Amino acid sequence: MVHFKYDRLSAQDASFLVFEKGNVHMHIAATQIYEAGALQSETGGIDFSAIKRSIEAVLHLIPRYRQKLDWIPLAGMPVWVDDRDFNLDYHVRHSALPRPGGMDQLKRLSARIMAHPLDRARPLWEMWIVEGLEGDRFAMIAKMHHCMLDGQSGVDLAQILMSANPQRRIPHDVPTYIARPAPSGAELVRHEAIRRALLPFKAIRGFQQFRRESEDLRREMAIRMRAVGELMGWAVRSPSETPLNGSIGPHRRFDWLTLPLDAVKKVRKALGCTVNDVVLTTVSGAVREFLIRRRVRPDGVDFRVSAPVSVRQDDERTALGNRVSAWIIRLPVAEEDPLERLAALHRMTQELKESRQALGVEMMMAMAELSPGALLSLGARAASGPINMIVTNVPGPQFPLYFLGAKLLQSFPQVPLLPNTGLGVAIFSYDGQMCWGFNADYALVPDLVNFRKGVEAAFWQLSEAAGVSRSETEAPAVTEQTTSS
Repeated sequence: MVHFKYDRLSAQDASFLVFEKGNVHMHIAATQIYEAGALQSETGGIDFSAIKRSIEAVLHLIPRYRQKLDWIPLAGMPVWVDDRDFNLDYHVRHSALPRPGGMDQLKRLSARIMAHPLDRARPLWEMWIVEGLEGDRFAMIAKMHHCMLDGQSGVDLAQILMSANPQRRIPHDVPTYIARPAPSGAELVRHEAIRRALLPFKAIRGFQQFRRESEDLRREMAIRMRAVGELMGWAVRSPSETPLNGSIGPHRRFDWLTLPLDAVKKVRKALGCTVNDVVLTTVSGAVREFLIRRRVRPDGVDFRVSAPVSVRQDDERTALGNRVSAWIIRLPVAEEDPLERLAALHRMTQELKESRQALGVEMMMAMAELSPGALLSLGARAASGPINMIVTNVPGPQFPLYFLGAKLLQSFPQVPLLPNTGLGVAIFSYDGQMCWGFNADYALVPDLVNFRKGVEAAFWQLSEAAGVSRSETEAPAVTEQTTSS
């Protein structure tokens, strides 16, 4: 008897497939810059075959990378099944910049790769190895669908592929891949019918466990229902229209910036706030200046951002999939004083922590697990806002990582653009640096370079106001900043 194997996507994972329509692509990406080091070939290129062998050798640790989507007939719900036609050559790609390749060229290539959707008939990821970068460096552009992982699990995954050990180790024994049998459509329908029949019992067991774990059931239920109500309240009240919002086109721009993490921490300490407060205050200042530059008065502008919040537990660190909620925050863009902006945001984030607003997304997705796809779509829309922008901040390792002996210098993240949002901001902290990635619609934000400069200026303005001198902080490891196209 053949035993088939499949994994059902969680409601939250499936919601990222629901979002994906037209020019809205729900994949996340990162452009990572490495020293060529031990991977440099005698001709000055990069040892691509060693890289491909190294990736192939760890795929058994991350089986999702060899699985593709299938769909339950009638129900229309997605599942993961092993791809029996898996071909690593399709997913790991070799490219090059005209030597000597500069940062502008790499940004344009990253933007083009981000603009194209992933093929849903294959496992939903790609890695592009880009050689020819000036200064004996190369880049890896990693692109994965958001239904596979969130920002924090992406960090954990990177540490599977890389190592804190600078010694070059090319694996010789690659485990043989044998795809597990996939279920037929009839088997998927039968399993789904059984699952739905058991949902009331699952709901009862879940409520009983929730009741046992709650010290004050009535209060806990009130908090959760209030969180859902606040989330739905945001969803029915539209934010202000700004030059950063509008219909999303097919093309993208990408730019980046590095700030010394030491400076960010000194500002946080001087002002008695969190790193996220510093990030949001910096973004607020940049948005304010951007609006003024576009001749929009910031007074009275209701500018909202979605700030993802990880709810991943310690025992889920290396698991794929999404364990993330979100805060909806109104940025104080009308406030000219950076200290007043920070004070307002600190009050807001403290209130959000106390009200536990992030539970709203969790509750919506928990209800979607027990319901047909209609509620899933509603929950997905509610969780996304409506908003003007996503700002996500993911902490990474504060020590150098190596890929086959090649040192990772910087990693610039790319967050997907939601409908009507022309710019997304993602931050990744790594080895003493705060790496900012700005993903923008090509037509809506032709002046992306001005926003990037505005972020840098807003941070140092806040730093000066906090009494932290720029000269007191260490410069980033790589400081090259060039104009984005």
